[in-house]
Amino acid sequence: MEISRGWVLVIGILIITALAAASLVWLIQASVQRSISPVQELTGDLSTQVSSVLHPTPTILPSPLTIIHDIRSLARLETIQFSLEKVITAESDYGSLDFLFGDKLIFIAHGDVIAGVDLAKFGLDNLELREGTLYVELPEPEIFVIDIDNEKSYVFDRDTGILSKGDINLETNARRVAEEELEKAAYEGGILELARQNAEIYLGRLFKNLGYPEVIFVQKLSTPTE
Repeated sequence: MEISRGWVLVIGILIITALAAASLVWLIQASVQRSISPVQELTGDLSTQVSSVLHPTPTILPSPLTIIHDIRSLARLETIQFSLEKVITAESDYGSLDFLFGDKLIFIAHGDVIAGVDLAKFGLDNLELREGTLYVELPEPEIFVIDIDNEKSYVFDRDTGILSKGDINLETNARRVAEEELEKAAYEGGILELARQNAEIYLGRLFKNLGYPEVIFVQKLSTPTE
């Protein structure tokens, strides 16, 4: 019996020792975790701050001052729109030193060209009624708007020399040339003739609704002979 009691005592002591050791390990882990957490938080905050410095969010502050240079009344009848795309190559030429100071970019320009007739140039002198037929002389069609679409236009590629910081005016010059090329392409595509045709269709319907059954558009009204 004494031997059995001795073993029970030994086993009890071992169990108590194991529980104490497990508790001690748990306390040490909890303490270490509490010590590491502030370091992790500090590291995360530092990473966020470094990222904000290297990649700052741009701040755009429009001036509250607005200057109105001109106000005009418009009576434009827009009758045609061309949507075009042009590829523009712009470069600063330094000859054999291009690899050091050169700057070259490829600009993809998307834009709209709008044309029609200016009804501010249209009056009673441009109308003539003869024997129930209305003769109409329209103003010459013209291009009203050449607009580069900034959302669709972009710099496809840019290559600068080793010592070049890039020409700050190069993209601006490319955009100016793009507008000229869009206008040229619209002219070559016959935008003015289409603008004239559409204006005649639209105004022809309007005059017929006003009670003129026969409407003829002419390039130049003839001077009646007496």
